[in-house]
Amino acid sequence: MTLSTGFEEMTNHESSPVDDQIGFKLRIANQRYLEIIASVVPELTPAQFTVLAKLAEEGSVSQNQLGRLVAMDAATIKGVVDRLREKGCVNSAPSETDMRRRIISLSEQGKVHLHNAAERVQEVSDKTLTKLNQAEREHLLVLLDRI
Repeated sequence: MTLSTGFEEMTNHESSPVDDQIGFKLRIANQRYLEIIASVVPELTPAQFTVLAKLAEEGSVSQNQLGRLVAMDAATIKGVVDRLREKGCVNSAPSETDMRRRIISLSEQGKVHLHNAAERVQEVSDKTLTKLNQAEREHLLVLLDRI
């Protein structure tokens, strides 16, 4: 299956002021990544995978803290957690010290989903970065961390 973001067609036309904008280039790269991950790991969205992986690292955390750990605002993390809870991947319980807070933890089903997806995540990275050699891949990740 060939994945296309439409970028190939756009590069055959005259350059426009948008072409050199970082946001445009990041959006195109993100579109390619999203297409690839949807085909390789269809059972989880990238946000869901990130949340499961962070819960595996951190253990039980408040929903707000989880959002901060994965760089999601309160509304976004709530939606992601709600969908993961519907799939049986996370447990959610009120905090013992503050009933307004929700404590989120990884369920056994979530561990299974995470394990199965984790085996394929490297494939997603490899496919996303297929046109880059190893040194370029490492350099890109360093540069993205600096941004």
